[in-house]
Amino acid sequence: MAHDGPVRRSAVLRLWTAVFVVAFGTNVPTPLLLVYRDLLGLSSDALTGAFGVYAAGLVPALLLAGPASDRFGRRPVVVPFVVLSIVTSLLFLGASGSVVLLFVGRFLQGAVSGVVFSVGTAWLGELIGESARAARLTTAALGGGWAIGPLVSGLMAQWLPLPTVLPYLVHVVLMVVGLVLLPSVPETLAPADRRRGKIVDLGVPPGARTAFALVVLPVAIGVFTFPSTAVTVLPLLLTPSMPEIAVAITGLVAGVTLLTGVFAQPLGRRIGYVAAGPTGLAIGAVGFGLALVGVGTGAWPLLVPVALLLGVGYGLCLAAGLTMVGELASPTARGALTGTFYACAYLGFGVPLLLSVAGGAGGFTRPLAVLTVIVAVAAALLALPAARRLVRPAVPVDAR
Repeated sequence: MAHDGPVRRSAVLRLWTAVFVVAFGTNVPTPLLLVYRDLLGLSSDALTGAFGVYAAGLVPALLLAGPASDRFGRRPVVVPFVVLSIVTSLLFLGASGSVVLLFVGRFLQGAVSGVVFSVGTAWLGELIGESARAARLTTAALGGGWAIGPLVSGLMAQWLPLPTVLPYLVHVVLMVVGLVLLPSVPETLAPADRRRGKIVDLGVPPGARTAFALVVLPVAIGVFTFPSTAVTVLPLLLTPSMPEIAVAITGLVAGVTLLTGVFAQPLGRRIGYVAAGPTGLAIGAVGFGLALVGVGTGAWPLLVPVALLLGVGYGLCLAAGLTMVGELASPTARGALTGTFYACAYLGFGVPLLLSVAGGAGGFTRPLAVLTVIVAVAAALLALPAARRLVRPAVPVDAR
């Protein structure tokens, strides 16, 4: 027992690393979409669709993986999809010559993410044992991987040969390391605690359904609305102003947005998770407003402060949502509720495609302005005392 603390910390580090490298890979293609656009002749709808099809693979995986892990354990569900992450990056090596491979690769990345992020988050939470700390470490693993992946791939694609090959090979090497570390992480869900329930189970406790629908859901959708818009819509709008460095700047914007989300965690702790959600939405709305100024003036350097603002918004929403999930979930349905939260969060990946379709020939600018207003209104509503009261009593009702 004397070694239980160090052993547990080592297990947390190994699992954290595996989650990190999977997250790294999910955003490797993000800055490369501009390269694929030129190589494959993709339209704006097809480009945002290639980004958004990730969510099509992810959401079903999220809804199925959580309940499956609550039934069979965390390890049997996570390990095969870590292997699939390696296979998917190898599949991308042929995507520069095939639209089908590009879409299939993104779909499989979504499936991998849906399983590893939801079940891995539940697994980490059980190893750590404290919801707020688990949320911080999970956000660091996911946000760090999501940020460093596109930053590395964007810089490599801009200035090194084989722009659609080398970034994926880097990820494969990292994934091999993560796969080697993973088998020694102990299973946290004892056989006696596993439950046989529905194949699809949202995991929302009955007493928390209203709070989840009216508070957690809008915060969750805000999570990936900010970075997905930052790394697809904004570079497309400003590419004419930065023709020689668009791929590198896209990677930089993605990296800054997602890494800023990690560093926003102390702010979330200071203001509390109830306030962090609406605050994150409000800051994201400000970021969108500044983005509109940049688009109107052609000032692409504004992408950097925009990325910072959207990163803070994303980070606060993610930490707030994960903390609420950790407090709300019953021990036997933690995987299911975590998966439900991420399924809601990843709906934000569909926002760029919605903006593209809504804008049509008129472009992204007007739909982006409408989105800015919607996010600002949502932030104001969730900041009302009634919304705060709705969340606070819901947490202890089912959590204990």
